[in-house]
Amino acid sequence: MLARVMTDIITVNDLVEVYADGTKAVDGISFSVQEGEVFGFLGPNGAGKSTTIKILTTLLRKTSGFVSIAGFDLENNPKEIRKLIGVQSQETSVDPELTGRENMILEGNLQQMSGKELEERVDYLIGVVGLKDAADKQAGRYSGGMKKRLDLASTLVHKPKVLFLDEPTTGLDPQSRATVWDYLEELNKKEGITIFLTTQYLEEADRLCDRLCIVDAGKIVAEGSPLGLKKEIGADAITITVQNKAGAADKATPKAAARELLSKLPAVMNLVDAEEGLTIYVKNGGLFVPELVRTFDKTDIDLISINISTPSLDDVFLKHTGKRIRREELVKEVTTGRFGSRRR
Repeated sequence: MLARVMTDIITVNDLVEVYADGTKAVDGISFSVQEGEVFGFLGPNGAGKSTTIKILTTLLRKTSGFVSIAGFDLENNPKEIRKLIGVQSQETSVDPELTGRENMILEGNLQQMSGKELEERVDYLIGVVGLKDAADKQAGRYSGGMKKRLDLASTLVHKPKVLFLDEPTTGLDPQSRATVWDYLEELNKKEGITIFLTTQYLEEADRLCDRLCIVDAGKIVAEGSPLGLKKEIGADAITITVQNKAGAADKATPKAAARELLSKLPAVMNLVDAEEGLTIYVKNGGLFVPELVRTFDKTDIDLISINISTPSLDDVFLKHTGKRIRREELVKEVTTGRFGSRRR
């Protein structure tokens, strides 16, 4: 019998993944996931999110490090781990020729389920993801959002302990995305399922995740609850863009001159040189704006724009990396063939 030592449901220590071309996609990351929580990996494309989830779901062999899922060592017990997990990738994997119900029954058969148990589970999940009216229609006629919901329901047929979702709402319109969020929250609360989520969407991570890691270039740059991470900023964010005034005597780079000017103001707690301008962190940002305007009125620099906001997860990312998260939207839904890209 395999020995199981239960602490956190996922434990990762010093995980490294180096590709054949020498690229270090995952650079020595460590984290843990508690049973029953929604845990997120937030970061831009190329941050190492999908690589990490492929390793955790046994789809990619790690270069080095330690991973355990539900007490099973990834290196020694991958088959046991596969029995306990569900995986939804970025691409939907539904058979367009089968009905929604038939897709789910097929998935159950692949998981060695049958009879009344499978029938009841399929009926329950069809209701959970709001596909009752379309369950007996061909999946090829489904919208992109409906296919995502069917894919999610199929992943859950065998009652996995851990659900891995790799950017599950990429390519969806805002309304469909919000609908999927509702279903995920319901699944987490009603079934107590642990959800490991990778995402580029700040709002998605903020709404769904109990805890998250913010990742960039294969490294974890921040970790905690969304609220806790935002509180660490401890200030409002003011982003400005500048240019030299017409006829200015000093033709130095206006951004560099503005940075030097702002760094001398006592109210400025932090200053980050972002791609779109300079971001200043101050308490009571609304009260600081008049002082900001007066300061630049006395110089050869024009303020082109001023944008003030309360701290967001993007500000956390900006603080730790000096850049903002950029999302690459998918233009069209990508699907696979009938027996292509199965989940387990």
